[in-house]
Amino acid sequence: MKSRIFSLLFSATLLSASLLPQLAHAASVSFIEPADGAVVSSPFTVKFGVSGMEVKPAGDMTANTGHHHLLINADSIPKGESIPIDDKHLHFGKGQAETSVTLPPGKYKLTMQFANGAHQSYGPELSKTINVTVK
Repeated sequence: MKSRIFSLLFSATLLSASLLPQLAHAASVSFIEPADGAVVSSPFTVKFGVSGMEVKPAGDMTANTGHHHLLINADSIPKGESIPIDDKHLHFGKGQAETSVTLPPGKYKLTMQFANGAHQSYGPELSKTINVTVK
């Protein structure tokens, strides 16, 4: 009986220990500003948020770090794929958490994508999409 209890306790301890890294590294990103559905005047400020990861400049490949990208009218990038360099995919490789965006009047989908130091996406899990209207 004692050995069975010990075995159950040992198994539970191993299971909880294996889940801890996943819980400790549960990360998310957010738009601090603007709010989803906001009506803004151009230029407008965009502020990025991240929790569970650390912002580092491009080139730094430390685990659990990365930097922000703003995708304009584009979907999140699949995990491991490089984020394109064009006028729809803005890179903030110096570790910036805020920027000023100038867009003509209209409706826009803004997606914030977090990626590693080599601009490889962390996938939809570390992206957030909002919609704004520029007046």
